[in-house]
Amino acid sequence: MMGFECVYKVFWVLGFFIISAPILGVLVWGKTASKIYGPIAGEDFKDNQLRFSLLCQAALEAPRVLNLNSSKYFSGPYGEEVVFIANDWRTALLPCYLKAIYQPKGIYKSAKVAFCIHNIAYQGRFAFADFALLNLPDEFKSSFDFIDGPYYAEELVSTVEKGVELDNIIQKAGILGIVNGMDVQEWNPLTDKYIAAKYDASTVTDAKPLLKEALQAEVVLPVDRDIPVIGFIGRLEVQKGSDILIEAIPHFIKENVQIIVLGTGKKPMENQLEQLEIKYPDKARGVAKFNVPLAHMITAGADFMLVPSRFEPSFSCMPCVPIVASTGGLVDTVKEGFTGFQMGGFNVECEVVDPADVRAIATTVTRALGTYGTPAFTEIIGNCMAQDLSWKGPAKKWEEVLLNLGVADSEPGIDGEEIAPLAKENIATP
Repeated sequence: MMGFECVYKVFWVLGFFIISAPILGVLVWGKTASKIYGPIAGEDFKDNQLRFSLLCQAALEAPRVLNLNSSKYFSGPYGEEVVFIANDWRTALLPCYLKAIYQPKGIYKSAKVAFCIHNIAYQGRFAFADFALLNLPDEFKSSFDFIDGPYYAEELVSTVEKGVELDNIIQKAGILGIVNGMDVQEWNPLTDKYIAAKYDASTVTDAKPLLKEALQAEVVLPVDRDIPVIGFIGRLEVQKGSDILIEAIPHFIKENVQIIVLGTGKKPMENQLEQLEIKYPDKARGVAKFNVPLAHMITAGADFMLVPSRFEPSFSCMPCVPIVASTGGLVDTVKEGFTGFQMGGFNVECEVVDPADVRAIATTVTRALGTYGTPAFTEIIGNCMAQDLSWKGPAKKWEEVLLNLGVADSEPGIDGEEIAPLAKENIATP
């Protein structure tokens, strides 16, 4: 394995291993992933297979060579009782290295691995010739053919399209779906620094008009609290259904409505997005940039949130009424007429936009707009605000997964308060 250096730090009461590999020749800054996967958004580094195989190998070495007991946040040595939680294709080689290199030598014989698929569409496919770079035995060559939410898990094993050609493998191995939680402190409407009026479940209907007016003013739309506003926040790519949305907007924009679309991604979609306000100057705004404050303002000030994804592992939204495609985590979290509106499943063949999907968006948006200003609409907002979207439920399910792995001497945890990761009092250094 190539040479690298590991540095161990403790932040937010969690331990982080920082890997320095000069051969890769790149520094990564910030938390937006702008240089983790490629030089610019949407473009991969040419040697990503090498970068992430190194990450997997370093993760297996770290518990063996680092003195983890030097931190007050660890109570004892890991020894053989290590649980590796691997996430997506970037760490998918970790169990391969564990089985092929370590366990035959009697190392990590009791180690466990939980492999988590957040989005199965991202698989890390590379040329077969690159296998030689992975530091794996040749017998593994035959194994290479170059998840969030219960309903998403069902989709992955039930269809080739939703399993993205891995459905047979998942059927053999089995899968459990766990819906993601959301950071309820960052998105706490009582303390959110990006919004003009604070609110909770009891005051949301009073705050909404003020939040909407602030949002309209921010994007320079006509300020009118009586016009329903639809928001979209997400990557501009076919998985998110951005292409379907762009074609559907002309079919419902004639209604008494405004729409604000925020996202970055494929350049053709960004260009189409920026044309919205030219075509519909008093009704639409397209913002093709990464803008955290505006994302908070849209979530708080819009009346509806449109989520037209072809497939979607998870989804969380509070004060907006969601209008969603019937797929993955959207089925788990949005109940028709109770916490939002379902548009039905969309065609996952992404070469062209299916006219039926365009009609589904237009008709469901029109149906949802018909409830605006009615007691039914107010009730749906109340139901959305009453949901527990925190990590407490998902954390308990994750705890069950780890306990079921059979880790020795493991016991269930206790309920605790969710911490704010960026709060100074929660940052520790060695």
